[in-house]
Amino acid sequence: VPGPAAGVVVRRLDAAAHARLADAAQARGATLFMALHAALVTALLRAGAGPDTAIGAPVAARASDGDVEDVVGFFVNLLVLRADASGDPTAAELLARVRDTDLAAFAHQDVPFEQVVGALNPARRPGRQPFTEVVLALQNNARAEVALPGAETGVELVRTGSARFELLVDVSESTAPDGTPGGLTLTFEYRAEALEESFVAWLAEALPQALEAAAGAPGTRVSALALPEPPRRAGAADR
Repeated sequence: VPGPAAGVVVRRLDAAAHARLADAAQARGATLFMALHAALVTALLRAGAGPDTAIGAPVAARASDGDVEDVVGFFVNLLVLRADASGDPTAAELLARVRDTDLAAFAHQDVPFEQVVGALNPARRPGRQPFTEVVLALQNNARAEVALPGAETGVELVRTGSARFELLVDVSESTAPDGTPGGLTLTFEYRAEALEESFVAWLAEALPQALEAAAGAPGTRVSALALPEPPRRAGAADR
């Protein structure tokens, strides 16, 4: 049965911006994913979200399980990453908090999401995911290649037209042949019945600006970072 209808907004950052943002994160002992996480929290805060924000992150569930390493199938676990933005931290302080939280979660990434749900037994609402409806994914693995004699092959992304979460921020990282950053593609897939397109379009502008602002002025309070004003109605972010 098809899920709720999805809308999509795409934003691209060039190789220079990609390199600049990755270098800025590395300089503070963080990864690009952690910088994206902090920037998404910053943007959601500006849209009216509270200081305790939970964001989902899919992780590969093959690496530590030798029994499924060579099995064809979809093995992904979902982590729930909480970010503490209380006290209006600086951009650098928020990134440090996010880094510590993410590292702690990654250390337990083998614990199945379903097991966490069963143990904590959160209140459930029909049609909604437990813990969070916002997911951030970074695609930074080499693309799979299949060589078939006499045929040209390639990888084509096919979207289903339905949305499992209210908001999925899917970031694809490309690299140049020499391994240097080649650019970022940010795809914002949202549940059309829950979020307005104007809000998602704003978020597609605000998240890259939050990344750049934090990289350029890490000592600035999150509330003072230069971001565009969100639309009057910000959808699920302010519920």
